[in-house]
Amino acid sequence: MREFKRVVLIVLDSVGVGALPDAHKFGDEGAATLPNLAEAVGGIDLPNMQSLGLGNITEIKGVSENSNSKGSFGIMAEGSNGKDTTTGHWEIGGILSEDPFPTYPDGFPKDIMESFHKAIGRESLANKPASGTAIIEEWGEEHIKTGKPIVYTSADSVFQIAAHEDVISIDELYDMCEKARNLLTGEHAVARVIARPFVGDVGNFTRTARRKDYSLKPPKKTFLDYLKDNGHNVMSVGKIDYIYSGQGITEAVHTSDNMDGVDKTLDYLKEGKSGLIFTNLVDFDMVYGHRRNVEGYAQALREFDQRLPEIISALNEDDLLIMTADHGCDPTFKGTDHTREYVPLLVYGDRVKEGYDLGERSSFGDIGVTIADIFGVKGDLYGKSFKDEVVK
Repeated sequence: MREFKRVVLIVLDSVGVGALPDAHKFGDEGAATLPNLAEAVGGIDLPNMQSLGLGNITEIKGVSENSNSKGSFGIMAEGSNGKDTTTGHWEIGGILSEDPFPTYPDGFPKDIMESFHKAIGRESLANKPASGTAIIEEWGEEHIKTGKPIVYTSADSVFQIAAHEDVISIDELYDMCEKARNLLTGEHAVARVIARPFVGDVGNFTRTARRKDYSLKPPKKTFLDYLKDNGHNVMSVGKIDYIYSGQGITEAVHTSDNMDGVDKTLDYLKEGKSGLIFTNLVDFDMVYGHRRNVEGYAQALREFDQRLPEIISALNEDDLLIMTADHGCDPTFKGTDHTREYVPLLVYGDRVKEGYDLGERSSFGDIGVTIADIFGVKGDLYGKSFKDEVVK
C-alpha cells in the first residue's frame, strides 16, 4: 500500500450535527447546530460539502443525501465529560477527559481574585460571565478611567482578561495572563486563560487580533506529540497551538478570521511539506454560535463551502482531507453556551473510498488514532483507527 504524505485536518469549530444521547445531562436536549440553523434559514445550500456526503449523516434542510458522494462520511460521539473546545480537541488528539474543567457561572471566588490582584499590583473590574463584545461595552469606559483590567468568564472553562491597548500594553496584558495561569491550578485549573486586547473609543470598541491563549498542558501525549517525535511536520493554523499549549507542534500561524484560516491552510498546502496541517476555523463558534447569530452562522458556512474546491484542488494524490468539529454551539438554542452534540466526519482523497459510510464512531479520538496509523506511528491514544475502512 502506498503511503500518504500529508493529512489536512480542518475543525469547523462548533458545527455539531445533533444532540448526543446524554445531552439532557448538560441541559442540551434538542440542540442540533447545523440541522437547526438550516431549518431556521429555510434551507442552506452547501453543495461542496454535500458532494462529500454531508447530507448522508443526518437530515439538513437544503443539503441532500448523495448516493454517489466523493468521500467517506460518518458522525462521532464525544466520549469525554464535557462540551468545550479544549476537551473536544484533546479527545481528537487521543485523550479521554473524564473530569470536566471548572467553570464559574457566578464569577471567580474571592480568594482567587485577591491573589490575582496581589500578583498584578492592582484591582480588576467585572468578574462575571459575559460575551466578550458585551463586557468591553459595559466596562470599557471604567477601564479607561481606572486602568483596571476587565476579568470575565463564559460557560467555558476560561479566565479572560480584556484591556485597551492604549491603557494596558500588550506585553503587560500577556504578563497578567501568565500570572493568572500560574495561579489557576488544582481545583481552579481552568482550561484556558485568554488575553483579549481591544482598541477604539467608548461606544466603538473593537477586539484586536492579538488575542493570546494560555492553555493547560495536555496531561499526556497526543497524536501530535507522536507525529513530531517521529520526525513528521505538524503545522498548526488558528488556535490549535494554543489548545495543545504548543505541544507536538513544529510550526504555527494564527488567523484573523475563517477566510484567513482557509488562506493559510492553502499556503501550507502550496509549500508542499509532508506531515499534518491542522486547522481550526473559530468564527462559527466565537462570532456566530455564542452570539446566537443564525444568519451569520449560515453565511459563514456558505463562505467556507465556496472555498472548499480550492482546498480540494490543492491536494495531491497522496493527501488526505478530514473535516470535523469539536462540539456544538446551536445558534437557535437557549443561552449562549456550547451544546453537547455529535460532530460530522467527512474524509476525502484520491485514495479514499467514495460513498463509504463510517457510521457512528464512539469517540472523537478515532481521528487522531487514524492519522497516527496513516503515518505508521504508534502511541498510547484513545480511539479506534478507521484507516483500513476508508483507504482504497
